[in-house]
Amino acid sequence: MNKIYPDACSALDGLLRDGLLIASGGFGLCGIPERLLDAIMVSGVKDLTFCSNNAGIDNEGIGKLLRTRQVKKMISSYVGENKEFERQYLSGELEVEFCPQGTLAERMRAGGAGIPGFYTKTGVGTLVGEGKEAKLFDGDEYILERGIVADLSLVKAWKADPTGNVMFRKTARNFNVPAATCGKVCVVEVEDIVPVGSLDPDAIHLPGVYVQRLVVGSPYDKKIEFRTVRDRETA
Repeated sequence: MNKIYPDACSALDGLLRDGLLIASGGFGLCGIPERLLDAIMVSGVKDLTFCSNNAGIDNEGIGKLLRTRQVKKMISSYVGENKEFERQYLSGELEVEFCPQGTLAERMRAGGAGIPGFYTKTGVGTLVGEGKEAKLFDGDEYILERGIVADLSLVKAWKADPTGNVMFRKTARNFNVPAATCGKVCVVEVEDIVPVGSLDPDAIHLPGVYVQRLVVGSPYDKKIEFRTVRDRETA
């Protein structure tokens, strides 16, 4: 089975439709599947729900899809640093399901592991816990969180072999592994595809059994979420 596609648009061919639930890796601008997100923007599909740590920033990552009004709902942990996100939420144009960061990662991991739900203390007594089933364990209250099973997973990785075995580079791994495993179909964009057998089996972060399609996205620009500078001191 050939998993390698020539570009991001062809890698998503036949997978996109209005109303999809999409799990997307990344943290800020680190490890985001930017080529695949651009392909979604070009496709014009709409009413999408994205499960992602955040929505990028204005005009980067999922932020581009907010600008084009293709996103209906965000299931997110961090909702700052995006003016358009803020504007759409406050005006009622965008639905937001706020989810604490660890809970979001576990919801995706649970969905990928076939676990329909789990109990956690995080969010008890807050807005996060409102309307959710609560249960006492050893005298402490926990709330029930549902596992997430996405229609489509979009992932950014460092290296892969043609069978779909994947390695991530350092902090760019972030949410990419749980996002990959919770999708019914997983598409991975990578910086490089290497020959079968060249990856150390002990260094593979995501086995090829989870990956249906691959596309090389290189070259990439190094995007910086916040650029802070100061005047050079006089010598």
